[in-house]
Amino acid sequence: MTIIKKIDSYVLKKFLLLFVASFFVCLFVLIMQFLWRNVDDLIGKGLSVEILAKFFWYASITLVPMALPLSILLASLISFGNMGEQLELTAMKAAGIPLRRIMVPIGIFSVLLTGVSFVFQNNISPNAQKELARMIVTMKETSPAIEIPEGMFYSGIPNVNIYVDHKNAKTGMLYKVIIYKMDQGFQNAQIVVADSARLETTADKHFLRLEIFDGEQFENLRAQSTALLQRTQVPYDRETFHAKTLLINFDSDFDLLDADMFSGMAKVKNLTELSRGADSILRVCDSIGKTFYISHQARYLGYGLLKAQDSARAERQAGRSSLRPDTLLARLSQERRVSVVEEMQTTLKNAITDLQFDKNITRDGYKNVRKHLIQWHQKFALSLSCIIFFFIGTPLGAIIRKGGLGLPTVVSVIIFIIYYVIDTSGMKLARDGAVSVIYGMWISTMVLAPLGAFLTYKANNDSVVFNLDAYMGYIRRFLGIRTGRFIIKKDVIIQAPDYPAELERLDELTQHCRRYVEAKRLPYAPSYVRLFFKQNRNDDLHALKDEIEALVERLSNSTDARVLDALNKYPEIHITANTSFSRRWLNLTCGILLPLGLVFWFRIWRFRIRLFRDLKVVEKQNERLQGFIQKIILKQDNQE
Repeated sequence: MTIIKKIDSYVLKKFLLLFVASFFVCLFVLIMQFLWRNVDDLIGKGLSVEILAKFFWYASITLVPMALPLSILLASLISFGNMGEQLELTAMKAAGIPLRRIMVPIGIFSVLLTGVSFVFQNNISPNAQKELARMIVTMKETSPAIEIPEGMFYSGIPNVNIYVDHKNAKTGMLYKVIIYKMDQGFQNAQIVVADSARLETTADKHFLRLEIFDGEQFENLRAQSTALLQRTQVPYDRETFHAKTLLINFDSDFDLLDADMFSGMAKVKNLTELSRGADSILRVCDSIGKTFYISHQARYLGYGLLKAQDSARAERQAGRSSLRPDTLLARLSQERRVSVVEEMQTTLKNAITDLQFDKNITRDGYKNVRKHLIQWHQKFALSLSCIIFFFIGTPLGAIIRKGGLGLPTVVSVIIFIIYYVIDTSGMKLARDGAVSVIYGMWISTMVLAPLGAFLTYKANNDSVVFNLDAYMGYIRRFLGIRTGRFIIKKDVIIQAPDYPAELERLDELTQHCRRYVEAKRLPYAPSYVRLFFKQNRNDDLHALKDEIEALVERLSNSTDARVLDALNKYPEIHITANTSFSRRWLNLTCGILLPLGLVFWFRIWRFRIRLFRDLKVVEKQNERLQGFIQKIILKQDNQE
């Protein structure tokens, strides 16, 4: 029992150190990604260090629930990859401790972290979301800082374009200045040309004070008199000055908006507030929808019923029975018919317009309900992802057995991107009402949970899930790709080949190859019916392959280089490539599905032709070996 406790502490120690480092790395990456999305709201606003620090602090708090599952995935992958690479997992398994027992301490930690993530999202993150939303909206409404470039017009000041030839950064003086002031409209633009100027912000940060020296001001007088509009030349006012001061509206102060403006957002509410908010909004939407229904029913359906009643009453007064609407319309005069059709078209257009307007109102309300439900489910789904990523990262690290920051980091990023894409897509579909909220918010869990269960099962059974050689072997067998033989001279030979007996075996092998070619008619196309609808056993080919491999194994003890060269040229015989499936239901399925059956039929025919050529190569190599062996026997007889 003491050993198990020491193993638990050892595993936790290795994992927790990596988890802390992974958490800060993942949080930094997520903050940079968040900053990249909001960089336009930060640049050029003249924000203080204190404001930026608050912005990054609140952004970090809101991104903690997303960083936790990614940290568990990366840390578990690296820690178990390190233990697998250093053969520590092998030593623990050799001591009788299964992998599932080694995973227990990290699993308990992941469960506790799931609870911490849920409490964090429900109690701490909503307030941070509110403060972050306040800061982002305030940044968008804050005027940019003044950074006037040289040699080009600057339009960062509202209603003012200013050109500066050059400036002195130490004194703040601007030289050879041209100013276009259009705060009174484009028709009444004021143009100022000055030798120098100085621009500074007032103490309350609500205005810009522009002091201009040695210049002229031109103002258009077009709007001063309507009589002047008839003249070909437009008059203007010209003013020469030595010093002049202009005040420009420019609010550069960072004043946070009222927090109550954002209290209705779904992101700033906990579970209780989300449930109440969704219910209240849903009741309001249903009430509005019912009101719209009654209103439209009374306005249009009632209007149609009254029209129908008036027509029926007029028919009864005229002594005629009730007629069809098209019959009544046909009896009207041409002018009256056009008038009736135009009246109905107008009525229908008004009804469609009203319905579209009411639809937009109710659609926004129901969309707000879905946003509340999305946030409600996200608190559970994002917390549960900590456990899911544990069951993915831990067995994956034990299977890959690669530590460090190389392959585990790449695998972690790929898995997290898949999770993020699925989760974001499901959330957008649920928000737009294309799928239900439950399906949209839990689709990522439904996809990754079976993957975690599969990897855990394979890792506990020591399966080679990521053994590239195994997969390449399957692919080579399916495509019929063969690897060449590589037989070299052995340094130590325990039993030399019996060359006289091998001569007889080579004759038997040659006859066996010829009999098989004649019996199976290999060069010709196989029978479609016999191939898929009758039992096909290939025992002869099994025996032939075993005979070839036994021959190669015995003669590989030879010291003659010519014999070894001939053995390397023996082809590798594939048994299943030129026959149908071993399972009868697969054969029947391919035979009934004719297009699929034809594909496999051509494939089998191709491999039958290749098998025919391979057996011819075997016969040729048999003849060569017989010649070499006869020379070896003759040489041995001469030596004796």
